[in-house]
Amino acid sequence: MRLNRVSDLKRVLILGGGFGGVYASRRLGPQVKGRTAEVTLVSRDNYFVMTPLLFEAASGVIEFRHAVNPIRPLMCCTDFVNATVQHVDLARKEVLAESRAGDTYRLPYDHLVLALGAVTNTMRTPGSEHALTFKTVHDAVQVRNRVIEAFERADAEPDPARRRAALTFVVIGGGLVGTELIGELTEFTGQLFRSYPRLKRTELRLVQLQSGPRLLPEMADGLAAYTEKTFRKRGVEVRTGTAAARIDPDGVELTDGTFVPAATVVLAAGLAPNPVVAALDLPKDKTGRVITDACMRVPGHAGLWAVGDCASIPDANGNPYPTLAQHALREGKVLADNIAAVLKGREPQPFVYKTRGTMAALGHRRGIADLMGLPVWGFLAWWVWRTYYVMQMPRWERRLRIIADWTVGVFFRPDAAKIDLTTEPAPVAPCEHECAPEPLARA
Repeated sequence: MRLNRVSDLKRVLILGGGFGGVYASRRLGPQVKGRTAEVTLVSRDNYFVMTPLLFEAASGVIEFRHAVNPIRPLMCCTDFVNATVQHVDLARKEVLAESRAGDTYRLPYDHLVLALGAVTNTMRTPGSEHALTFKTVHDAVQVRNRVIEAFERADAEPDPARRRAALTFVVIGGGLVGTELIGELTEFTGQLFRSYPRLKRTELRLVQLQSGPRLLPEMADGLAAYTEKTFRKRGVEVRTGTAAARIDPDGVELTDGTFVPAATVVLAAGLAPNPVVAALDLPKDKTGRVITDACMRVPGHAGLWAVGDCASIPDANGNPYPTLAQHALREGKVLADNIAAVLKGREPQPFVYKTRGTMAALGHRRGIADLMGLPVWGFLAWWVWRTYYVMQMPRWERRLRIIADWTVGVFFRPDAAKIDLTTEPAPVAPCEHECAPEPLARA
């Protein structure tokens, strides 16, 4: 199916429904709709994910639906195609996408925005196929289910060694994702013991692996030290300077030769470029991100732009901006203004932004934050983290739902219900002849 737009209007195609793509679409659509261009957003999912809230969604503090926002209500002047991008033909200026129902779309463009983000790097550690990842809503559901399944297995397991292995959870990665995840797990697993009185808290084992010398290389030394001290008080085994050499179905082998028996391993160590972006013959940096100029244009390709985690955008000193949500949403807005300017015959402006700070929630109403160089920790940092991210969620309807979940969470603890992702098997029809069951004998 080829989707054509009428007219002499330029066709602007934005690939990706993350922070960069959604904020670019929301800002660009009203500026150009029906005047200079038609804007179309293409996304695999029909919702936008507020990724920092996925940790609390996984533990049941907020509903999964409340951590996402439907895309269509956000797009007042932008067309939307719910499909997965399969291929980008730069020569023909055409994108091939496919819906989950199998429909194929050929989308021509005059301006193309690459906002496809990145994926978890599963190539770094052998055996990564045995680990869970934590980047999408599906990942968060899987992690939640696996944790609850581990408690169910342990509750029915008579062997102490196997029971302890079932209750061992390893998180590979000491950056923001791995740290927030292990922090939320300390709270979630602690609450689950109320539903499993036969299990002992001493059987629980939480392990965090960090190949670098300390946790949270993105943050100040003091905040990283506070985090590690907090985790150790909660019983977490924080192993810095130690990486996973191999992941097996029954545990993790470490680079120091130690083997950690574990039923649940979550990989949160670094990102890799989106496969569609990786396949493009474009200038890239050593991490695989597309190199752009300061205005987010890809050199040598007229009408091609990149934003967010898949783009290497230089700051005033020539260093790439970090892959953080606060940067991606602002990049999206500036990129929208730049495309609108180019369509009107004006020059685009460079993206300039100074990081306002970095925050992380550590569970148990504790957090850390670097606010414009001011270190904050404990309850205040956690409160700032919640306040900031709920206000970043588009639409008050979603914000109020999240606040309601938090309020309920003050009085009620998350339950141990899994979210079933399987389908019920179809009943098997009996054979008509010799396989048919014998009639019941009458008494």
